[in-house]
Amino acid sequence: MQTVLGLSLGASTQDYAFSTTFLGKRLQVQRTGTNGSTAQAAKLLKHHSADAVGLGLEKEHYGTGRHKFTDKDTQKLKALVHDVPVTTGARLGDILQEWAVRHAQIALGSYFNNARVLFLSGLSNYKLAMSLSEYTPNLQFADPLLQLGVPKLLSSLETLQHYATGAHYVKDWSLPAKFSHGPVKEWGGFVLRRALQKATVLVAAPHELDDFGIEELAGKTIITLGLSDARLAELKDKGVHMVVDGAPVLHGHVIGPYLLDAMILAALGKRSEDMLEDDYLDILTTLNLEPRILYPNGFKRVNRFAFVIHPLSQEYFKKVKPIELLSQVSPPVFMNSLEKIMAYAPPFVYSKVSGIQSPTGVEAEGWLISVGGTPREIMAHSPEFTYKRLLDAAAMARKLGAQIMGLGAFTKVVGDAGLTVAKRAPLPITTGNSYSASGALWAAHDALLRMGLLPKPKGKERVAFKAMVVGATGAIGSVCARLLAKAAQEVYMVSPETAKLLALKESILQETPDAKLFLSAQADKDIAAMDMIVTATSGAGKKVLDIMKVKPGCVITDVARPLDLPPSEVAKRPDVLVIESGEIRLPGKVEMKNIGLPPNVAYACLAETIVLALEGRFENYTVGRAIEWEKVREIYQLGLKHGMQLAEISGVNGPYSDEDIARVRDLALAARARQGRAAPAKESKPTKVAARTARKPRSRTAP
Repeated sequence: MQTVLGLSLGASTQDYAFSTTFLGKRLQVQRTGTNGSTAQAAKLLKHHSADAVGLGLEKEHYGTGRHKFTDKDTQKLKALVHDVPVTTGARLGDILQEWAVRHAQIALGSYFNNARVLFLSGLSNYKLAMSLSEYTPNLQFADPLLQLGVPKLLSSLETLQHYATGAHYVKDWSLPAKFSHGPVKEWGGFVLRRALQKATVLVAAPHELDDFGIEELAGKTIITLGLSDARLAELKDKGVHMVVDGAPVLHGHVIGPYLLDAMILAALGKRSEDMLEDDYLDILTTLNLEPRILYPNGFKRVNRFAFVIHPLSQEYFKKVKPIELLSQVSPPVFMNSLEKIMAYAPPFVYSKVSGIQSPTGVEAEGWLISVGGTPREIMAHSPEFTYKRLLDAAAMARKLGAQIMGLGAFTKVVGDAGLTVAKRAPLPITTGNSYSASGALWAAHDALLRMGLLPKPKGKERVAFKAMVVGATGAIGSVCARLLAKAAQEVYMVSPETAKLLALKESILQETPDAKLFLSAQADKDIAAMDMIVTATSGAGKKVLDIMKVKPGCVITDVARPLDLPPSEVAKRPDVLVIESGEIRLPGKVEMKNIGLPPNVAYACLAETIVLALEGRFENYTVGRAIEWEKVREIYQLGLKHGMQLAEISGVNGPYSDEDIARVRDLALAARARQGRAAPAKESKPTKVAARTARKPRSRTAP
C-alpha cells in the first residue's frame, strides 16, 4: 500500500485519513493542516515518509496572457521533497474549475450570461476568467486592492493583462506601514465591500471568504475549489445562494486538486511534469467524477431582466418635481421644447424590480430602463434614431447583468418592430407582443363572461358573438384575429393596408377553414353590430373609431399605447365596457416604482419579459411584425406555470369593480330597450364565480 500526504495551510481541525483502491492501487491518504504556518509545513516535509506529496498552498505557477509567475514560497517547500512526486495540483485545479463552470452553465441553462463576476485574484484565475468571458463581459478583478492596497478594481481582461506586465515587481511588495491604517485602508475596504455587494458571482479560494459576512455574501454564487463541509455551513449562515465547486468528494471528504493530483501520481507512479492533458482526461473520465453544485440554503435561482419604458406624453414629465413647478408657470412652448430635448437624453434606470417569485422556486429581478422620447418624438425621427437609444439601453442592461431585455410601448413598433435591435443588441430581445395579444383576449374573454350578455353555446358550437380587430394587420392585431377566428362566430378585420388584409385572411383560412372573416378599411362600417372590439393600432392618439356608433354592452379592449380611446371618448358611452388590454398580476411581492398600475401588476409586454426570465429562455422571442400565434399560446402556458394571473380588469379610470360592471350591463340593457331591441332571450346574469374574478383572479383557458 502506498501512502499519500496532502499538506495544507488550512485548519488542522479539518484533517482526515482514509484507505482506498484508486486507479487499481491501494492508497493510504492523509490530509494534514498547518493552521497557516509555512514553518510547520516545512518541518513536516523534512520528515515525511509518503510516496507522493500534495501541497495545498499557493499555485506553484500561473499565467496571465504571455506573462508567467512562480510562487517562491511554494518552490522552496517543493525543494524539501526528494525522491517522490510532489504537486500543488495547479494544472488539475485549472481543469476542474473550468469544467465546473461549464458544467453549471449547461446544467442550469445559461446561468452565467451577463453575470457580474468579481475575482479576488485575477492573476491566479486567468484561465477561468477567459472561460467566463465567453458568457459575460462583466468581469472585475481585485488584484491591485488586495496585493497593493490600492483602492482600484480592474474591469476587463485587457486591464488585467496590462496589470500583469508589472505584477512580478509587486508580488512581494506590501503597503507601507504609514498607509496600512487610516483613510487609504478604509477606502480600500469600502471599494471591495461595494464591489462584493454589486457582484452576482464571486471567484475565491475557500479561505479567502472567511473575512466576509452576510452583507457581502448574501445572495451570491461562489466559484471555488475544495470547499469543506464546515466552510459550507459558514456560507449558509452568510446567506450564500449557490456554490460551484470543482473538487470531488471521495469517501465522504472533499478532495482538493493538490491531494487528488498526488493520489493520481502515486497510483500511476509518475511525476507531475510527466503528466499530459490526455492523462487527466482519461482519468477524470474513468473516475466518473462530476463538479458539485451546492445550495447552502436550499435551491434558489435568481434570473435577471431589463425592460425599456418611455414617457407616453408631456404629462409624464410633470411628475418630476422641478418640471411640475415650471410647467405651472411656463408657457406651453416650454413643455414642447422640453419634450424635444428629452428625446435626445441618454437612457437611465428608472426603477429596480425585485420580489418576483415563481411557484417553481425561481426568482427574477430586473431594471426598468427609460429612454426619453414620447410617441410623438419617436415617430418624428427616423427609426435609426430610436435604434441608437435602444442599443444604448441594451448596453446598459448587459452591464447591469440582465440576461434578456424587453421593449415597451412605442419602442417595439418603430421601424421593423425589434428585428434590427435584436440583431445588434448584446443580449436577447423581446417585444412582449405575444403576451400582449394573449392578455388582450384573456381580458376580453373574462369581460364578456362577467357582462353576461351573450347566449350560452349549445354543445360544441362557437359562442355567438361578433368580434372586430382594428389594426388587424399589425403585430398584435394579426394574432388577435387568428385566435378570435377560432372562437367567435364572425370576425371583422379592419386595416387601411388592403393587400395585407387579403393575405391575412388567406393565412387564417388555412389554419381555420370554417372561420367567417370580413374585411374593411374603416371600422365604422360594421361597428354597430360588434359584441367585442380589439383596437391594436399604432395611431399615436389618432381617432380610429367612433365610439358613439358602438353597440350598447360592447366590450372594447384597447391594446394600443398611447390608447386609441382617451378618457374623454370613453366617458361618452357609460353603457360600453372599455378595458385597457390585459394586465398581468405577477407572482410574489414585487417592489418597483409606480408605472401607473396597482401593486404587483404589470403590462403584458413587461410580463412576457419576466416569464422568459423565470423560464430561463434567454433568446430573441417575439421580434418583428409577424408574431407566431403558437408563441402566443406558449407564453400563456408558461405564464400559468410561473404563477401569472389576469389582474383586475382596468379601464381608463382604474380597475372595474363588480358594481361598475353591473352598472355598465344595466345601462346597456336599458339602451338596447330604448333602441327597440329586446334583450337576448337567453342572456345570463353575471354569476357569483364571475363576480369574484375581480378580487381573486384565477387561471382560465385561453380564449
